[in-house]
Amino acid sequence: MKQEETKDTARPRITKLFIFSILGTVLGLYLPRLIRFMLNIFNQPPLLERSRPIPERLNQLEKKAYQIAVENLEEGLEVRRLEDGTEKLILCAGVRNFREPWARDTGFAMFGLLELENYVAARDALEVFLLTQAETGQFPVKIHSTDILERYIYSLFRRTQPTVKPIRPKYITAHNTISLDGNCLVVIAIMNYAIRSGDVEFVRSYWEHIKRAMAWLENHVEDEDGLLHQGAFTDWADTVARQGKILYTNVLYWKALQETAEMAASLASLDDADLYGRKAAWVRASINEQFWRPDMGYFITSQVFDNLSSSGNLLAIAWELTTPEQAHDILDAMRFYGMAVPVPTKAVHRAYPRKFIAIENRLGGIADYHTYFAWLWLGAWHVIALARMERMEEARELLYNMSRVIVRDGAVHEVYAPSGNYASNIWYTSESPLTWSAGMFVYAYHVLQRHGGVSQGDHLA
Repeated sequence: MKQEETKDTARPRITKLFIFSILGTVLGLYLPRLIRFMLNIFNQPPLLERSRPIPERLNQLEKKAYQIAVENLEEGLEVRRLEDGTEKLILCAGVRNFREPWARDTGFAMFGLLELENYVAARDALEVFLLTQAETGQFPVKIHSTDILERYIYSLFRRTQPTVKPIRPKYITAHNTISLDGNCLVVIAIMNYAIRSGDVEFVRSYWEHIKRAMAWLENHVEDEDGLLHQGAFTDWADTVARQGKILYTNVLYWKALQETAEMAASLASLDDADLYGRKAAWVRASINEQFWRPDMGYFITSQVFDNLSSSGNLLAIAWELTTPEQAHDILDAMRFYGMAVPVPTKAVHRAYPRKFIAIENRLGGIADYHTYFAWLWLGAWHVIALARMERMEEARELLYNMSRVIVRDGAVHEVYAPSGNYASNIWYTSESPLTWSAGMFVYAYHVLQRHGGVSQGDHLA
């Protein structure tokens, strides 16, 4: 009996020794690596703090916000090395957490970069996606050199990300999906660049790449209506499991088709012009048939969600997909629902059911990231849509409200909470600056100026 007790007490001791031995081995192997990793992080320069005093005069405020937005946009430009050793001037989505080019972000930010007539940077930033395009025609979701955990740790300790490693294309998102809107936006941006710069030869040299990009998109058309069909967590609102035929994605698809048709005509590629033109007309008709609700006064998000999503509706107005009556109805509805208060503009007027929100956002306390949070890139399209419909007083009001938060924070932030402050909690802090929104603010400022809503020269230093 006594011997059995001795054996029983010896077993836990042996088990503990074994566990400690394993832990010691693991620590011996990985602790030096962890120490080196942390030293590398703290050897990186700290991120800049941003704050600016708010000017008292209205024109001073808008002028200062414009200058900040320009600085933020240009701050995202940097030379990076591709895997084959080629160096290109890229446009990063941000400088803290997203120091890498994303197709979606680059596509929207390009509107502002072209207003600044920085054609060299625009061409390089777009060519990176053409050079890394898959044989199928898909553009990368992003082109990166650090993984998500590494980026988060650098951001957590407020250190700049390193840029030594070459950037490589990634075609699948964190939700294991693809990006239909990214492909559309790169095509739109290429056409916009060619028109603004006059560099039509750039498009001609990559015409087959563009046609492959459009063919890849068409592979996601499942019905005779010609509309794209997407999976969950696939578009810009990638924390929401909205799938099927989505308004926003199909407005972009229509625009890409239309722009490609017009460019094909310029290149004297008449067969392509006819093909893409007919498809654009068909998609436009299908959008009106399947999404427009005259009783509600706006395009619904999808057949599953009948809420008013600002992205698809505002783009439809800005790009003249709507009739004047539709445009005014949408803008009236957005004003009625207070979608631009206090910061322009909220993503939707009514939130999606909670079960459709990504679990990581619910756990992280930012379930409203793509619902009641406000985004300045949406605010910019809101200003542009109002200006197009000659609602100048409302357009100026929104630009002013956007300017206040930009100057207050000293930067263009990624997203703003319903309080009017940029979103931040223990787990998440809004990216700052975000070149996507900075570029769009620059674009909206110039559009409003062309409509007489901003005094000539206000944007000049």
